[in-house]
Amino acid sequence: MHAQGRSVGLGLALVSALAFGGSGVAAKPLIEAGLDPLHVVWLRVAGAALVMLPVAWRHRALVRRRPALLAGFGLLAVAGVQAFYFASLSRIPVGVALLVEYLAPALVLGWVRFVQRRPVTRAAAVGVVLAVGGLACVVEVWAGLTFDVLGLLLALGAACCQVGYFVLSDQGGEGDDAADPLGVIAYGLLVGAVVLTVVARPWSMEWDILGGAVDMGGSQVQAWVLLGWIVLIATVLAYVTGVVSVRKLSPQVAGVVACLEAVIATVAAWVLLREHLSLPQIVGGAVVLVGAFIAQSSTPKAPSDGPVAGGGTPAGAHGAGEVQDAESALSVGRTAP
Repeated sequence: MHAQGRSVGLGLALVSALAFGGSGVAAKPLIEAGLDPLHVVWLRVAGAALVMLPVAWRHRALVRRRPALLAGFGLLAVAGVQAFYFASLSRIPVGVALLVEYLAPALVLGWVRFVQRRPVTRAAAVGVVLAVGGLACVVEVWAGLTFDVLGLLLALGAACCQVGYFVLSDQGGEGDDAADPLGVIAYGLLVGAVVLTVVARPWSMEWDILGGAVDMGGSQVQAWVLLGWIVLIATVLAYVTGVVSVRKLSPQVAGVVACLEAVIATVAAWVLLREHLSLPQIVGGAVVLVGAFIAQSSTPKAPSDGPVAGGGTPAGAHGAGEVQDAESALSVGRTAP
């Protein structure tokens, strides 16, 4: 029975990675057709928030119990990550943007080591070094930063927003009073939709683009089909399957499976958008994923005795040794594009 549950969990984690990995590929044609990246983000978040309204109503007590957590999720994990990520897509390839965002595990460990002054494992430090070195290959720093610097900074902004929520989760959860992750997702989407409505001003959007066809790697695709994919598959399905997979797997295992998201996004962009990466960029991307794998699967050293138990929900992570559990759980639940 346990093995069957683990198999189901692995399957759900793969579905989540596939769903999240396709968001950038579906969004970029809309952006290139003339939609502002912020408008695409607003459409995604607002549409998903409408779908998740029944879940939000069911968990309405969270508004009173966990207002800071809901606000943090909405501002950072939903609005911040996606706004920065989609803005970066207008300037750099999908695969590169997502690989840069995968520096978040390394940045979290940097926060733990240098800001909170907690020890981390040697393997985790190696993962950070590999991730940073791989990123240098992805952006081809030897070319004198001919890469789009603004696009790179926007992708780094998405990574920093992930770090912000990881830290918030580490500080805000209490075991017995932990918030249900589905409720956090539903209200995070609602908060994100409200914030993005003010920032993106959707009333100025070119709505007529959604009624026509857009170019996707040389083929014409209806814009509403891509938008439907972004809302229903790359957001609602991706979040829900990610959260359920964490409950059936350890957070570390689910987080490692989520690393496939970057591979899926890069391959999909290569096939569907004709975004070809150079050999050094491909090698660098593989190194980034290896570094993320090591960083996510290496539990930080805890001051308490015994191993740290993996938490099953994003809101339930707490204590000195559980920052990595929060990171792994959120990486599949999540934060991401």
